[in-house]
Parts: sequence; structure tokens; C-alpha cells
Amino acid sequence: MRVITPVDAARGIVSVPAKRRSLLARPRFWLALLLSLTVSVLAVTVAFHAYIAWLLARPVIAPLSSNPLEAIGVPYEEVTFPSINQTSKLDGWYLPAEGATRTVIFSHGYGANREESWVPMYDLAKAAHMQNFNVLMFDYGFVHPEQVVTGGVQETFELLGAIDFVKQKNPKQIFIWGFSMGAGTALGAALQSDDITGMILDSSFILSPDTLYHNIRQHADLPRFPSLSLIRMFFPVMNGVNMNQIPYEKILETSYKIPLFMIHGMMDEKAPYEQAQEIIDNQQNQLSKLWLLPQGHHELIYSVNKREYLQKTLSFLEQVSRTRIPPAKK
Repeated sequence: MRVITPVDAARGIVSVPAKRRSLLARPRFWLALLLSLTVSVLAVTVAFHAYIAWLLARPVIAPLSSNPLEAIGVPYEEVTFPSINQTSKLDGWYLPAEGATRTVIFSHGYGANREESWVPMYDLAKAAHMQNFNVLMFDYGFVHPEQVVTGGVQETFELLGAIDFVKQKNPKQIFIWGFSMGAGTALGAALQSDDITGMILDSSFILSPDTLYHNIRQHADLPRFPSLSLIRMFFPVMNGVNMNQIPYEKILETSYKIPLFMIHGMMDEKAPYEQAQEIIDNQQNQLSKLWLLPQGHHELIYSVNKREYLQKTLSFLEQVSRTRIPPAKK
């Protein structure tokens, strides 16, 4: 055994025990270390994507701040009704218009409640009510902390429940006015219901692998693989709903019998406008149309184009109302 002298120590010469030298020289040590690091990285990666899947279904939603009477001076009724599959109860406001035989159901978007303040929904509800439409504003189930966003799966059953509720009021025509995921949900509901007269679809968002990854990239520069696969794998585990249940391909391909008025901005950072263009290109109804704004952003089209927005949307409702469309089934 060599004795380290003060001169050796000054030169940086240190004695390494024989056992330690033999351990560091063993391939198994390095292999075990590499495996340990790999497993740790994989565990962190899996946990991170599982957390994203959990977080996507649980957006922070502000509480209601007002009501139709206080906000726009319109009397209303507090209403509660079940989803069509009887698994959730929905709360809302029903704004009756005297002698009205037409009803507009507002379908709010992701991360919002029935007020959807950034639209704002109150303005549009007042405009529809002044045109002698009854109005239903309601909250999707995910507004409540105990429920989760399902990307349109459960929300479709809830919108169908809203249609069933409105039908009890005996309207002749029922319109859906949807925003973002609420517009995508309306398209899903229209695949299953013959009771809808027409739809206004603002900034339509249909959850698909492409739109999911598009939105993930807005917040984190993650690779499409394996991030997208991991999030889709964990979504049913964390939230109880499989993304494969969303009929996004059928929505994009369907020619709906009813007229659609799609409104979209070309600068929409959440829902690519090409998707709205694809949907409208498949429509055969002569009243269906797309209003595409070069400078428009997601759900902010009304706020910067109020007069033109109201002129176009209300004219669409009136035009469709005047056509010979069978009344909603009781």
C-alpha cells in the first residue's frame, strides 16, 4: 500500500481503495446505473403525461357573477334538468319571450360557465330575446368540481338533455348557438337529434388527435410521439372517458340536413380554421355558410365585430325560421 505524502497531496494524488477501483471498473455497475437513470426518466415522463391528462379534464372555472335580470334586464326562471343519459343534472336559466315559438339554446365552451364572460354570452342572449326567441342558458356538468370535461362525450348527452327540456315548452323551432367545444358538442348532438332547426357555431372546436396536439404545443414544446399517445392512454384512466368515443371523423365528414352558420377566425390559436372549412365544404344545405375572418381570434369575433356579428347571426336565425321546417317533435 502506497503512503500518500504531503507532496503527493499537493499534486492532487489521492489513493483509491482497491475495492472501489474494482467496483467502478465493473460493467454491471454502469449497466445498473444506466438502467436506474432510464427507469427514473421514464417514470417522470409517464407521470408528467398522466398529470396533463388529469389537468385537461379539470379546468378552473369561475363562479357565476350575475344573472339575466341584473345583467341585461330580462326576467328568467331557474331551471334544472337531467342529461339524456340520466347521469348528470344541469342548472340553467330559461328566458321566456312573450308569445315566442322559437328557442335558442346557448352552448358554452371549455373552461367557462353559462355566462362565458369573454364572449360575452349575456349580450347575445339579450339580442336573441329581443328578436322574440326564448333563450336557454345552462352549465355543462363539468362546471361542477365533482365532474370532468369529456371532450364532448358526456357533454353531448347533456346538450340533448337541454333539447329535451326545451321541447317540454312546446316550441316550433329549436336553434343551438355554440362556442368552441360547445359548438363541437352541438355538431355531435346534431348527429343524434332530429329536433334541431339550425345552428350557429362560433370558433368550433372538435377534439381530435390533431387538435389535441395543436393545443398541447401552445403550452409545451413536446414531441407528437410519445406525448400524444401517452396522454390519450391516460385520459380514460384519469377521467373515465376514452377519446375514441368522440366521433370527430363523422362530424368532419357529415352533410347535416339542417343549416349551419359557422363563424371562425383565421388567427384562431386553439381551433384551426381549416377544420371549419372542411366541415362547411361537406354541407349540401343551401343556407349553410362560413364567415371566415382573417384577423379573427378564438371566441373573440363578436367582441371586435359587434354590429356585423349581430346582423349576420340574427339574419341567419330569421332566414332559417322562415323556411318550411317541421316543428320540433314533442
